[in-house]
Amino acid sequence: MPYKIVAGQCTNCSACEAECPNEAISEQGTTFVIDPAKCTECIGHYDTPQCVAICPVDHTCVIDTALPRYQGAPA
Repeated sequence: MPYKIVAGQCTNCSACEAECPNEAISEQGTTFVIDPAKCTECIGHYDTPQCVAICPVDHTCVIDTALPRYQGAPA
C-alpha cells in the first residue's frame, strides 16, 4: 500500500520531498501529497520509508489502506 500524508498534520516543512527516491512527493497548496502511482514504500531503496523516517510529526506519513500494496517487478 502506498503511503499518504495526513494533510491536517503536515507542517509543510518539505523535508520529505527531497528524501523520496521515487519523486512521488510534491507540494499541493499548503501541504505535501504522495502520488500513489509513484510510491513504492521505498522497497528496493531503503528498509524504512523515507517520508516516515524524516517527517518531524509522528503519524503524518501513513499507509493508505484504501489502495493495494505495491507490487514490484517479478524476479
